[in-house]
Amino acid sequence: MGDTRYVGGLQLARLLGELPAGRPFYTVLAGAVRTLIQDGRLSLGVRLPAERDLASALSVSRTTVTSAYDALREDGYISSRQGSGSWTTLPPVAMTHQSPATAFTAGPVPGAQPDTIDLGCAAPGAPGIFPEAVEAAVRELPRYSCGTGYEPAGLPVLRAAVADRYTARGVPTRPEEIVITTGAQQACDLLARALVGRGDAVMLERPTYPNVLSSLRTHGARLVPVGVADGWDLDLIAAGMRQAAVRLGYFIPDFQNPAGHLMSQEDRAALVEAARAAQAQLIADETFAELGLDADAGLPVAAHDTGGRVISIGSASKLFWGGLRIGWIRTTIPLARRLASLREPMDIATPVLEQLITAELFRRIEEVRDERKAGLTASRDALAEELRARLPEWRFTVPPGGMTLWARLPTPTASAFCEAALRRGVRIVPGPVFGTDGVLEDAVRLPYVLRPATMREAVARMAAAYAEAESLPAARSLPACV
Repeated sequence: MGDTRYVGGLQLARLLGELPAGRPFYTVLAGAVRTLIQDGRLSLGVRLPAERDLASALSVSRTTVTSAYDALREDGYISSRQGSGSWTTLPPVAMTHQSPATAFTAGPVPGAQPDTIDLGCAAPGAPGIFPEAVEAAVRELPRYSCGTGYEPAGLPVLRAAVADRYTARGVPTRPEEIVITTGAQQACDLLARALVGRGDAVMLERPTYPNVLSSLRTHGARLVPVGVADGWDLDLIAAGMRQAAVRLGYFIPDFQNPAGHLMSQEDRAALVEAARAAQAQLIADETFAELGLDADAGLPVAAHDTGGRVISIGSASKLFWGGLRIGWIRTTIPLARRLASLREPMDIATPVLEQLITAELFRRIEEVRDERKAGLTASRDALAEELRARLPEWRFTVPPGGMTLWARLPTPTASAFCEAALRRGVRIVPGPVFGTDGVLEDAVRLPYVLRPATMREAVARMAAAYAEAESLPAARSLPACV
């Protein structure tokens, strides 16, 4: 629907297509309109046709349309004002068993079975060398204990390790250009504090990492989503940056979370050029950059930048271990100093021991990468094989790296499916959590961080849950997504 703010009766009837009969028709109509809203074909904030107009277009009674609108209003999918009409909206709560803010938290989940397989988090356990890294870091710790322990920009030893890694990947970097943070989420939040004013346009992918959405909204950003479920269209991105006066762009070029795509070097150069033309800055989230399975990420986006326009962020969570809570920012020295000052009121500095452990792991990074590659490849391939066998109607592309597979369902029933999956003992996050406006109801994210046997069992449970979700009357009435 684009920017259209009104949909007429005939136009909505065409969008709805042929609707099945045989049950209370108002429930079929309500379900079909809900699906148009959930999968993005009917935009939010669009005024719906008057009941009489839609009834005429569908050749049904006005009472039927009134009942359908009442059902949608009760479920939170339309909002009405007396004498002014009805507008499309979304329920005020997430359309799943968990909210976006808690979608990736570990621990017990309400409604989950005791043996629930958790596919809610794309985070692996610690690598095999982790105990050795901890022992080495503990031996080093007394050298730091005579000082305050407060290093807002991070310990020099870790800043040097991160800088050396960027240099090895083709982007010469000085330690002074690195700021260590308490996780990549804090890195994103610091950058939003520093670079985004209320009302500023920020372009980001759809789907994207949900916690970044929360941070940008908190800082008053005006979100400008660009679809990447099937890859990046740099012409559209460049045009969107100019038209929306984008101030900042947030992209995940390396095995995009959740879609799994790897941005080509040509597109990376084009992205930097688009930002330059729009006078925008770029954040390149490289959290998955070291997790190439069939292909390496190659040169970072910053390799195509000559003016300090690209800010890179990374994390120890995916490659090393999430419990370390270590992230970093690569930027210009002036901005690095500013960011270090901005974070002082929040937590002063990142814990020293965790930084020392991460520095030790950087010294043996190739060992960790080899271990991750072997484990993730086996689990990814087991997941893909089992999906093809048990859920052949689902569509997906096997990602060349990272930790997540983005699966597309034949119908926009992701939230209902995830509810059924939880009852069957597997926790999955539905597509709407990864969007700016509650759409993507035809998709789910499937991390492959668990053992192959566990992934196969998860898919077996998913197949049973999907059959259950598709057997529901509301699900059977939904038109297929295109």
